[in-house]
Amino acid sequence: MGVVNTLIGFGGFGLGISMGLVIGYYLFIYFQPNDVQDPVIRPLIEQDSQTLQRLLPELPTWVKNPDYDRVDWLNKFIENMWPYLDKAICKTAKDIAKPIIAEQISKYKIKSIEFEALTLGSLPPTFQGMKVYDTGEKELIMEPSFKWAGNPNVTVVVKAFGLKATVQVVDLQVFAAPRITLKPLVPSFPCFANIFVSLMEKPHVDFGLKLLGADVMSIPGLYRFVQERIKDQVSNMYLWPRTLEVPIMDPTKAMKRPVGILHVKVLKAMNLIKKDIMGASDPYVKLKLTDDKLPSKKTTVKHKNLNPKWNEDFNMVVKDPESQALEFIVYDWEQVGKHEKMGMNVIPLKELTPNEPKVMTLDLLKNMDPNNVQNKKSRGQLVVELTYKPFKEEDMPKDFEDLNAVQKAPEGTPSGGGLLVVIVHEAQDVEGKHHTNPYVRILFKGEERKTKHVKKNRNPRWEEEFQFTLEEPPTNDRLHVEVVSTSTRLGILHPKVHIALLNFSLRIEHTNRIDPLITYEWITHLVVPLAQVIETIFALILNQESLGYVDINLSDVVSNRRINEKYHLIDSRNGRIQIELQWRTSS
Repeated sequence: MGVVNTLIGFGGFGLGISMGLVIGYYLFIYFQPNDVQDPVIRPLIEQDSQTLQRLLPELPTWVKNPDYDRVDWLNKFIENMWPYLDKAICKTAKDIAKPIIAEQISKYKIKSIEFEALTLGSLPPTFQGMKVYDTGEKELIMEPSFKWAGNPNVTVVVKAFGLKATVQVVDLQVFAAPRITLKPLVPSFPCFANIFVSLMEKPHVDFGLKLLGADVMSIPGLYRFVQERIKDQVSNMYLWPRTLEVPIMDPTKAMKRPVGILHVKVLKAMNLIKKDIMGASDPYVKLKLTDDKLPSKKTTVKHKNLNPKWNEDFNMVVKDPESQALEFIVYDWEQVGKHEKMGMNVIPLKELTPNEPKVMTLDLLKNMDPNNVQNKKSRGQLVVELTYKPFKEEDMPKDFEDLNAVQKAPEGTPSGGGLLVVIVHEAQDVEGKHHTNPYVRILFKGEERKTKHVKKNRNPRWEEEFQFTLEEPPTNDRLHVEVVSTSTRLGILHPKVHIALLNFSLRIEHTNRIDPLITYEWITHLVVPLAQVIETIFALILNQESLGYVDINLSDVVSNRRINEKYHLIDSRNGRIQIELQWRTSS
């Protein structure tokens, strides 16, 4: 009886399944709803921004935000380099982790913690876009949009109390918007002293965690708890304005900040060679520190004297006493023509003992080549007194915040006044009508200073510093800064001048043919002088041309001690110039 019931049960089950499939197929084929309408298809251009982001959630940042730039080249570079970056990063991570693990395992009675497997996988991270800020300071700020949905395999084996546990991290996803600041920018490779990293928003972190082969993150409630804890911990440490600082080099050494003052006293010269026809010379001394952009300092000229005495003092700012040297060159002054070099010598600053005056008698040489036979010839001697005074420890910058602080004025600065420092950084979008070979001319209290010329450049960069010693603060004064372009040709030889004069002469000839009453005398006495005037005007205009100027009120510099701004140039369409001003006092 039991066997029969079993057979009947299997037969009924098979019959029911068969009938169900047949009835379902019949209903699916022959009974379709009639109220179904085709969806309305609208072009993407008619959709609003929220609908587009919902339809296309993976739009790159450079599409959604115009402030971000495309960095496809960077993604391509990372993609090609990823196999090598994977190995290099994993090796570095192991080297960093080993001493940290060795220090911690002794505290918790753990026998060992080892990496069984460590790889970042085959999928590289991608940058959806990058935003760069222009602050006008000596820094570079970048905000990349970073996404990494990788397939890493990080397997750690922990041994303790005779047991072995394996922890594995897989399927890691990290979406972050960091801000990376490189500052200060310095003239030594890699051209920045520190890296500051912070997060502009809470990061998204997702990963799988396996313990003894079981997926721990599948435990109800644990996944969300771990995610929120990671977000909170990372945000508390690195969410803006908190930063992670990674020092690269000592910014004080990299930027070659002043570390002391060199006092130089040029005493006298003896037995100088005769340069003039009358058997005498007109000597003066030029002195300059190597690796210094400031102009050379000069003594007065002693006319017709082969044993001159100066007793003149000079102060020079020292940035690197180990590598810098003081160069002396004695010249013979000439009223007409080039001044003739009489001799020279160099003193390395590392030979000086700090805070101890040292009188030195230097033999004047032809040049500093030790193999030059002309150096054996006697050219006279120069006597100088040198004192190197390094800054005290409390006056040296301790960190980056001190680097932007204004330095104190050197000793010898008037007590009621100070030192006005003008740093010409760069100009942008300057363009002349006839030529663009810009330089900057600075006018202040009757003194004129000029930067170097930059040929054929609409965006020149100078990075030159000028100093003005003042008896009182310039609260009511203005600084005149003008960008000027000069032609490399003479105005008379300029082709545009020739074209203008040729057209003018042809018109005269044509007028003379039409109207014979215009006599040669009229042309000679009126037209020729007029042509000469026109040529002179053209020559002046085409030789030197103003590309714009700005007058800067110095009251803000005195109150703020330092300003670094970009000024729009007057009489220029789009030109701007970046000027940094500092007011340094001895107090």
